[in-house]
Amino acid sequence: MTDHSTGDAWDLIVSPWHLDEHIPAFPIPANTTQVVRPTLSPGPVPVRMSLLHQATVDAVTRTARPLVLSGDCPTARAVVAGLQRRQPDLAVLWLDAHGDFNTPAISTSGYLGGMAIAMLTGRTPELFDDALGLRPVAETSVVLADARDLDPAERDALAASQVRRVPADPAAITAALGELGRTPVHVHLDVDVIDSSQLPDLRFPSGPGPSLSQIEECLAAACGTADVVGASIACAWLPDRVSDQTTRDAITRLVRALGADLVWPDPAVQPL
Repeated sequence: MTDHSTGDAWDLIVSPWHLDEHIPAFPIPANTTQVVRPTLSPGPVPVRMSLLHQATVDAVTRTARPLVLSGDCPTARAVVAGLQRRQPDLAVLWLDAHGDFNTPAISTSGYLGGMAIAMLTGRTPELFDDALGLRPVAETSVVLADARDLDPAERDALAASQVRRVPADPAAITAALGELGRTPVHVHLDVDVIDSSQLPDLRFPSGPGPSLSQIEECLAAACGTADVVGASIACAWLPDRVSDQTTRDAITRLVRALGADLVWPDPAVQPL
């Protein structure tokens, strides 16, 4: 197993989007390798997302070890598709307050951001074309941590699935990843997994949960246990608060737990 906990550097990619909506205020670290900012023509949201995700796949495939900061969870679909181009098998560790296991058939809101793991595991074929070449990730290769806020039908779907559910606890994550053997892992984190009293102004706060420090420990445990070949962080704050100093501090801590450092530009300097 490659020890990424102290080794290979991350290639930082920023995708400043929530679904198909650009987030102008999204913070872009000075040491960003690539910013995903394609021109999207008017059209249905899934079509626009497919174009955006194709640009993200292209960015991922140009890097050795991608770390993607975005405004939503479905971006992980593009990161995984890009990683699969050089990884014949891939597992996913998903830390989130929500299950992201809804499908168009069971979702009460139709919100695409709540379907991200279902997208990865091939449960939403009607949403997108196959332009990314995404291969469904086996449910037995998905570890879902926390997921304390579930819709009733989503809860039933997860219970009937083979997704491995664990608490957001370093020991539990270490054990679950150990059961996957030598399979390379993509780590995805939605910041709303963290107790909402510690992270104000989230898009979808879920009340009491693990602390920021505990999630840092989970990320460090994952990198110390598995061959973590890619990572994505959904910086799911409200769009006008995503660049606040408190949010930047939280992002910096989470990225550092993965073994990388962020360099923030001078606020007086015009962003990229």
